[in-house]
Amino acid sequence: MKPSRGFTLIEVLVALTIVAVALAAGARAAGALTGNAERLQQVTAAQWCADNQLTNLRLARVLPGIGDADFQCEQLGRSYPGTLVTRPTPNPNMRRIDAVVRDEAGQPLVTLTTVMSRF
Repeated sequence: MKPSRGFTLIEVLVALTIVAVALAAGARAAGALTGNAERLQQVTAAQWCADNQLTNLRLARVLPGIGDADFQCEQLGRSYPGTLVTRPTPNPNMRRIDAVVRDEAGQPLVTLTTVMSRF
């Protein structure tokens, strides 16, 4: 009688289990990469919004008053709400300005800070 060649049922099931675990891990990693890419896109667009707001203030050449001012920004087909927070500094001729941009849920995506002078 010839010895039988091939795999037993147990060996096949173990191999299938290993393949299933590897595929599940790969799918999870791909999902994480997709989420990270989406987050990077949102943060980049929010950075552009904040930078645009601060550039507009600099181009106006007027020292902004102390307080908060809301703004809305469109980037990459999305709307980003934001707030310009203007605070005094020890030097009365200067102001600290924070541009805070949020996502649709109101969570901060980015805060960009600058100091502007009267002159």
